[in-house]
Amino acid sequence: MHLEIITPDKTIFAGEVQLVQLPGLDGLFEILNNHAPMIAALGKGRIKIQDEGKKFTFFEINGGVLEVLSNKVLVMAE
Repeated sequence: MHLEIITPDKTIFAGEVQLVQLPGLDGLFEILNNHAPMIAALGKGRIKIQDEGKKFTFFEINGGVLEVLSNKVLVMAE
């Protein structure tokens, strides 16, 4: 699936991933390939990404919004 993480200033990540773990307002949750469409508010915490080569990358955010639609994940982070 395609993931894009953007801030008001710039795009901090764009690429194909296998898994995304995000800090929701009520705790952590994960998005995998073929996830149902959703919109969610994000809290302060760490985004964990597993790429196609099974390598993990982490980004700290102060909150934001997530949209999942047709194997495309958009994170608008603060």
